[in-house]
Amino acid sequence: MCPSSVMTVPEEPCCGDGEDMNGPKQTIRIEAVASIDERGQMVIPKAIRDRMGLKAGDKLAISVMESDGRPCCLTLIRTEELAQRVRDILGPAVKDIL
Repeated sequence: MCPSSVMTVPEEPCCGDGEDMNGPKQTIRIEAVASIDERGQMVIPKAIRDRMGLKAGDKLAISVMESDGRPCCLTLIRTEELAQRVRDILGPAVKDIL
C-alpha cells in the first residue's frame, strides 16, 4: 500500500468525537476503490463487509464533510452507532433539563 494512502488521526470511540486531538492514535486506511453504477449504487467490497460485520439490510448513515463550502468526503457509520453517540451527547443535557 502506498504510504500516502494511510493517515494517522487521534482516537476516541471508534472514529473519534472531534474533541481532544491529542489522544491515542488510530489509523485510517484507503482499502478499496468502489465505483458508482448507472443507478447511483455502490458495492462495499466483501472483504470490508466481512471485517466490519456488515450484512444485507444493515443501515448506514452517510455524512458529508465540506472544505471551503464544497463537499469533499463521505463517511459511513452504522445507524446504531450514530444513535448511541447522539444519546451519549444529549443524554446528560436532557437529564439536566428533566
